[in-house]
Amino acid sequence: MSLRALRVSRGLSQRQLAAKAGISERTISSIETGRSPGRPPTRRKLLTALLVPYSARESVFGSSR
Repeated sequence: MSLRALRVSRGLSQRQLAAKAGISERTISSIETGRSPGRPPTRRKLLTALLVPYSARESVFGSSR
């Protein structure tokens, strides 16, 4: 599942996810559109904010533990 699909399934806007994860909306947009893969610490913050269990994280970004 993609980051965007996860975010939408949780009923969150990019702004809401940015606030929960402590990162910028621009960063989320860049990751969702493929302009940036996102740094591992950023990906971890996003997955934590989206409550993605460790066992499922690889299916979103590859290894983001």
